[in-house]
Amino acid sequence: MKYVVTGSLGHISKPLAQQLIQAGHQVTIISSNADKTADIEKLGATAAIGSVDDTAFLTKTFTNADAVYTMVPPFFSNGGWLEHIVQVGKNYAEAIREAEVKYVVNLSSIGAHMPEGCGPVSGIYYVEQALNELENVNVIHLRPGYFYYNFLNNAGMVKHLGIIGGNFGADTQLALADTSDIAEAAAEELLNLKFTGKSIRYVVSDERTTHEIAAVLGNAVGKPDLHWVDFSDEDTKAAMIQNGLPEEMAKHYTDMGAALRSGEMAAEYQQQKPITLSKTKLESFAPAFAQAYNNA
Repeated sequence: MKYVVTGSLGHISKPLAQQLIQAGHQVTIISSNADKTADIEKLGATAAIGSVDDTAFLTKTFTNADAVYTMVPPFFSNGGWLEHIVQVGKNYAEAIREAEVKYVVNLSSIGAHMPEGCGPVSGIYYVEQALNELENVNVIHLRPGYFYYNFLNNAGMVKHLGIIGGNFGADTQLALADTSDIAEAAAEELLNLKFTGKSIRYVVSDERTTHEIAAVLGNAVGKPDLHWVDFSDEDTKAAMIQNGLPEEMAKHYTDMGAALRSGEMAAEYQQQKPITLSKTKLESFAPAFAQAYNNA
Protein backbone atom coordinates (compact mmCIF):
# COMPACT_ATOMS: atom_id res chain seq x y z
CA MET A 1 0.00 0.00 0.00
CA LYS A 2 1.05 3.58 -0.63
CA TYR A 3 0.40 6.15 2.07
CA VAL A 4 0.98 9.89 2.28
CA VAL A 5 1.45 11.41 5.72
CA THR A 6 1.24 15.16 6.27
CA GLY A 7 2.69 16.90 9.32
CA SER A 8 6.40 16.29 8.68
CA LEU A 9 8.09 14.59 11.66
CA GLY A 10 5.65 15.88 14.26
CA HIS A 11 4.46 14.31 17.49
CA ILE A 12 1.85 12.23 15.65
CA SER A 13 3.09 12.05 12.08
CA LYS A 14 6.50 10.55 12.84
CA PRO A 15 5.31 7.59 14.97
CA LEU A 16 2.44 7.07 12.53
CA ALA A 17 4.85 6.87 9.60
CA GLN A 18 7.09 4.49 11.55
CA GLN A 19 4.19 2.12 12.18
CA LEU A 20 3.18 2.13 8.52
CA ILE A 21 6.77 1.52 7.39
CA GLN A 22 7.25 -1.30 9.92
CA ALA A 23 4.14 -2.93 8.46
CA GLY A 24 5.90 -3.03 5.08
CA HIS A 25 4.19 -0.17 3.27
CA GLN A 26 5.45 2.69 1.11
CA VAL A 27 5.20 6.02 2.91
CA THR A 28 5.68 9.55 1.66
CA ILE A 29 5.98 12.28 4.28
CA ILE A 30 5.12 15.86 3.39
CA SER A 31 7.25 18.55 5.01
CA SER A 32 7.75 22.23 4.28
CA ASN A 33 11.31 22.03 5.62
CA ALA A 34 13.92 20.67 3.21
CA ASP A 35 16.27 20.16 6.17
CA LYS A 36 14.00 17.30 7.28
CA THR A 37 14.72 15.28 4.12
CA ALA A 38 17.59 13.22 5.54
CA ASP A 39 15.68 12.39 8.73
CA ILE A 40 12.61 11.37 6.74
CA GLU A 41 14.69 9.11 4.51
CA LYS A 42 16.35 7.53 7.57
CA LEU A 43 12.92 6.31 8.58
CA GLY A 44 12.58 4.55 5.25
CA ALA A 45 10.09 7.05 3.85
CA THR A 46 10.13 9.33 0.82
CA ALA A 47 10.29 13.06 1.49
CA ALA A 48 7.96 15.38 -0.41
CA ILE A 49 9.08 18.93 0.26
CA GLY A 50 6.44 21.57 -0.30
CA SER A 51 3.65 23.59 1.20
CA VAL A 52 0.08 22.64 2.11
CA ASP A 53 -0.78 26.04 0.64
CA ASP A 54 0.20 24.66 -2.78
CA THR A 55 -2.72 22.62 -4.11
CA ALA A 56 -0.82 21.50 -7.21
CA PHE A 57 1.98 20.13 -5.02
CA LEU A 58 -0.53 18.30 -2.83
CA THR A 59 -2.31 16.83 -5.84
CA LYS A 60 0.94 15.55 -7.32
CA THR A 61 2.01 14.05 -4.00
CA PHE A 62 -1.38 12.42 -3.34
CA THR A 63 -1.59 10.85 -6.81
CA ASN A 64 -1.50 7.03 -6.69
CA ALA A 65 -1.78 6.98 -2.89
CA ASP A 66 -4.11 4.37 -1.42
CA ALA A 67 -4.78 6.60 1.59
CA VAL A 68 -3.62 9.87 3.11
CA TYR A 69 -3.35 11.24 6.63
CA THR A 70 -4.19 14.92 6.81
CA MET A 71 -3.56 17.48 9.53
CA VAL A 72 -3.29 21.26 9.58
CA PRO A 73 0.31 22.21 10.44
CA PRO A 74 0.95 24.93 13.03
CA PHE A 75 0.66 28.43 11.61
CA PHE A 76 1.83 31.47 13.57
CA SER A 77 0.60 34.81 12.35
CA ASN A 78 -0.99 37.93 13.77
CA GLY A 79 -3.70 37.89 11.14
CA GLY A 80 -5.85 35.47 9.19
CA TRP A 81 -5.08 32.49 11.42
CA LEU A 82 -8.49 30.82 11.30
CA GLU A 83 -8.85 31.70 7.63
CA HIS A 84 -5.58 29.86 6.95
CA ILE A 85 -6.82 26.73 8.74
CA VAL A 86 -10.01 26.78 6.66
CA GLN A 87 -8.05 27.26 3.43
CA VAL A 88 -5.75 24.32 4.16
CA GLY A 89 -8.85 22.15 4.52
CA LYS A 90 -10.07 23.31 1.13
CA ASN A 91 -6.64 22.64 -0.38
CA TYR A 92 -6.64 19.10 0.97
CA ALA A 93 -10.14 18.47 -0.34
CA GLU A 94 -9.30 19.73 -3.83
CA ALA A 95 -6.08 17.69 -4.00
CA ILE A 96 -7.81 14.54 -2.76
CA ARG A 97 -10.53 14.99 -5.37
CA GLU A 98 -8.10 15.59 -8.21
CA ALA A 99 -5.78 12.75 -7.17
CA GLU A 100 -8.78 10.40 -6.73
CA VAL A 101 -7.73 9.29 -3.26
CA LYS A 102 -10.33 6.96 -1.75
CA TYR A 103 -9.37 6.91 1.96
CA VAL A 104 -8.54 9.80 4.28
CA VAL A 105 -7.71 9.79 7.98
CA ASN A 106 -7.99 13.37 9.18
CA LEU A 107 -6.68 14.77 12.46
CA SER A 108 -9.46 16.82 13.98
CA SER A 109 -10.26 17.61 17.62
CA ILE A 110 -12.87 17.32 20.30
CA GLY A 111 -14.98 20.43 19.82
CA ALA A 112 -14.90 20.32 16.02
CA HIS A 113 -18.70 20.36 16.04
CA MET A 114 -18.47 24.09 16.91
CA PRO A 115 -18.32 26.42 13.86
CA GLU A 116 -17.51 29.32 16.18
CA GLY A 117 -16.54 30.01 19.77
CA CYS A 118 -13.88 27.31 20.09
CA GLY A 119 -10.77 29.14 18.89
CA PRO A 120 -8.57 27.17 16.48
CA VAL A 121 -10.85 24.15 16.74
CA SER A 122 -13.61 26.15 15.07
CA GLY A 123 -11.29 26.35 12.07
CA ILE A 124 -10.99 22.55 12.16
CA TYR A 125 -14.80 22.39 11.94
CA TYR A 126 -14.53 23.77 8.42
CA VAL A 127 -11.72 21.36 7.53
CA GLU A 128 -14.07 18.51 8.44
CA GLN A 129 -16.83 20.06 6.35
CA ALA A 130 -14.59 20.42 3.29
CA LEU A 131 -13.57 16.76 3.47
CA ASN A 132 -17.14 15.62 4.14
CA GLU A 133 -18.25 17.22 0.87
CA LEU A 134 -16.02 14.87 -1.14
CA GLU A 135 -17.98 12.29 -3.10
CA ASN A 136 -16.91 8.63 -3.20
CA VAL A 137 -14.18 9.26 -0.62
CA ASN A 138 -14.13 7.51 2.74
CA VAL A 139 -13.10 9.89 5.52
CA ILE A 140 -12.65 9.29 9.23
CA HIS A 141 -12.02 12.26 11.50
CA LEU A 142 -9.94 11.53 14.58
CA ARG A 143 -11.09 13.82 17.38
CA PRO A 144 -8.57 13.62 20.23
CA GLY A 145 -8.81 15.32 23.59
CA TYR A 146 -6.56 18.07 24.92
CA PHE A 147 -2.95 17.07 24.26
CA TYR A 148 -0.86 16.21 27.30
CA TYR A 149 2.13 18.00 25.80
CA ASN A 150 0.26 21.31 25.92
CA PHE A 151 0.90 21.23 29.67
CA LEU A 152 4.63 21.55 28.97
CA ASN A 153 3.90 25.24 28.40
CA ASN A 154 3.00 25.45 32.10
CA ALA A 155 6.33 24.06 33.36
CA GLY A 156 7.86 27.50 33.82
CA MET A 157 4.78 28.73 35.67
CA VAL A 158 4.97 25.79 38.07
CA LYS A 159 8.70 26.22 38.66
CA HIS A 160 8.87 29.99 39.06
CA LEU A 161 5.41 30.87 40.41
CA GLY A 162 4.50 27.66 42.18
CA ILE A 163 1.10 27.45 40.49
CA ILE A 164 -0.55 25.91 37.46
CA GLY A 165 -3.73 27.19 35.91
CA GLY A 166 -5.76 28.49 33.03
CA ASN A 167 -9.24 29.68 32.16
CA PHE A 168 -10.60 26.12 31.83
CA GLY A 169 -12.53 26.49 35.08
CA ALA A 170 -12.06 25.26 38.62
CA ASP A 171 -12.34 21.48 38.85
CA THR A 172 -13.42 21.14 35.21
CA GLN A 173 -13.03 17.62 33.88
CA LEU A 174 -10.91 17.46 30.73
CA ALA A 175 -10.70 14.74 28.11
CA LEU A 176 -6.96 14.31 27.52
CA ALA A 177 -4.91 12.58 24.83
CA ASP A 178 -1.35 11.41 24.36
CA THR A 179 0.04 11.85 20.87
CA SER A 180 1.32 8.26 20.81
CA ASP A 181 -2.24 7.02 21.29
CA ILE A 182 -3.44 9.26 18.46
CA ALA A 183 -0.72 7.92 16.16
CA GLU A 184 -1.72 4.37 17.07
CA ALA A 185 -5.37 5.08 16.27
CA ALA A 186 -4.43 6.66 12.94
CA ALA A 187 -2.22 3.68 12.06
CA GLU A 188 -5.00 1.25 12.92
CA GLU A 189 -7.43 3.03 10.62
CA LEU A 190 -4.93 3.33 7.78
CA LEU A 191 -3.74 -0.25 7.97
CA ASN A 192 -7.25 -1.70 8.06
CA LEU A 193 -9.09 0.75 5.76
CA LYS A 194 -12.43 -0.55 7.00
CA PHE A 195 -14.07 2.83 7.53
CA THR A 196 -16.70 3.90 5.00
CA GLY A 197 -18.51 7.11 4.25
CA LYS A 198 -17.85 9.97 6.65
CA SER A 199 -17.27 9.06 10.29
CA ILE A 200 -15.78 10.28 13.59
CA ARG A 201 -13.54 8.49 16.09
CA TYR A 202 -12.78 10.04 19.46
CA VAL A 203 -9.31 9.38 20.88
CA VAL A 204 -9.05 10.02 24.62
CA SER A 205 -6.29 8.66 26.83
CA ASP A 206 -7.55 9.87 30.20
CA GLU A 207 -10.18 12.02 31.88
CA ARG A 208 -9.06 14.18 34.79
CA THR A 209 -10.26 17.30 36.56
CA THR A 210 -7.99 20.33 36.59
CA HIS A 211 -7.29 19.73 40.29
CA GLU A 212 -6.31 16.12 39.57
CA ILE A 213 -4.02 17.31 36.77
CA ALA A 214 -2.31 19.71 39.17
CA ALA A 215 -1.86 16.92 41.72
CA VAL A 216 -0.31 14.46 39.26
CA LEU A 217 2.04 17.00 37.71
CA GLY A 218 2.87 18.50 41.10
CA ASN A 219 3.87 15.12 42.49
CA ALA A 220 6.12 14.60 39.47
CA VAL A 221 8.14 17.74 40.28
CA GLY A 222 8.18 17.46 44.05
CA LYS A 223 5.32 19.87 44.65
CA PRO A 224 2.57 17.68 46.12
CA ASP A 225 0.61 20.74 47.25
CA LEU A 226 0.34 22.18 43.73
CA HIS A 227 -3.18 23.42 43.02
CA TRP A 228 -4.95 24.53 39.87
CA VAL A 229 -5.63 28.28 39.75
CA ASP A 230 -8.61 29.45 37.76
CA PHE A 231 -7.72 32.52 35.66
CA SER A 232 -10.20 34.92 34.12
CA ASP A 233 -10.47 35.12 30.35
CA GLU A 234 -9.06 38.65 30.44
CA ASP A 235 -6.01 37.65 32.48
CA THR A 236 -5.45 34.58 30.33
CA LYS A 237 -5.41 36.58 27.12
CA ALA A 238 -3.17 39.27 28.60
CA ALA A 239 -0.67 36.69 29.86
CA MET A 240 -0.46 35.04 26.44
CA ILE A 241 0.19 38.37 24.75
CA GLN A 242 2.81 39.24 27.37
CA ASN A 243 4.54 35.95 26.61
CA GLY A 244 4.78 36.86 22.93
CA LEU A 245 1.72 35.24 21.39
CA PRO A 246 0.06 37.32 18.66
CA GLU A 247 -3.14 38.97 19.89
CA GLU A 248 -5.40 37.10 17.46
CA MET A 249 -4.03 33.74 18.56
CA ALA A 250 -4.26 34.70 22.22
CA LYS A 251 -7.93 35.55 21.74
CA HIS A 252 -8.71 32.26 20.00
CA TYR A 253 -6.89 30.15 22.61
CA THR A 254 -8.76 32.05 25.32
CA ASP A 255 -12.02 31.27 23.53
CA MET A 256 -11.09 27.59 23.45
CA GLY A 257 -10.45 27.62 27.19
CA ALA A 258 -13.83 29.22 27.75
CA ALA A 259 -15.47 26.50 25.63
CA LEU A 260 -13.77 23.86 27.78
CA ARG A 261 -15.02 25.63 30.91
CA SER A 262 -18.61 25.83 29.69
CA GLY A 263 -18.61 22.18 28.64
CA GLU A 264 -19.61 23.02 25.08
CA MET A 265 -16.30 21.88 23.61
CA ALA A 266 -16.81 18.36 24.98
CA ALA A 267 -20.60 18.27 24.54
CA GLU A 268 -20.65 16.05 21.46
CA TYR A 269 -17.95 13.79 22.91
CA GLN A 270 -20.04 13.32 26.06
CA GLN A 271 -22.99 12.22 23.90
CA GLN A 272 -20.88 9.41 22.39
CA LYS A 273 -20.00 7.77 25.70
CA PRO A 274 -19.08 5.23 26.81
CA ILE A 275 -15.84 5.34 24.83
CA THR A 276 -12.91 3.02 25.53
CA LEU A 277 -9.99 5.10 26.75
CA SER A 278 -6.55 4.66 25.18
CA LYS A 279 -3.66 3.23 27.14
CA THR A 280 -1.43 6.20 28.03
CA LYS A 281 -2.55 7.75 31.31
CA LEU A 282 -1.59 11.15 32.69
CA GLU A 283 0.91 9.56 35.09
CA SER A 284 2.83 8.21 32.08
CA PHE A 285 3.23 11.76 30.77
CA ALA A 286 4.34 13.17 34.13
CA PRO A 287 8.08 12.34 33.65
CA ALA A 288 8.13 14.42 30.45
CA PHE A 289 6.57 17.30 32.38
CA ALA A 290 9.20 16.88 35.10
CA GLN A 291 11.96 17.13 32.48
CA ALA A 292 10.45 20.34 31.09
CA TYR A 293 10.18 21.66 34.65
CA ASN A 294 13.87 20.95 35.30
CA ASN A 295 14.82 22.69 32.05
CA ALA A 296 12.60 25.74 32.66
